[in-house]
Amino acid sequence: MANDQGLRYPSIDTLLSKIDSKYKLAYVSSLRAKAIKEFDDVSIKTQCVKPVGQALEEIEADKIQITFTKKS
Repeated sequence: MANDQGLRYPSIDTLLSKIDSKYKLAYVSSLRAKAIKEFDDVSIKTQCVKPVGQALEEIEADKIQITFTKKS
């Protein structure tokens, strides 16, 4: 589903309000997409058919909780 500005759904602005870095967002969504693809397990009804899109929708819906810690 595309919005009127031509950006893809879900919007990057909404996703970055959930995870504070585009690099962390890419990391988390790729891990979740791999799990979705391997186990065919999506926690919500999604509009996207591809695992990465489904993972991003889960992040947007606050179904993915992740904590990043700094290594010393």
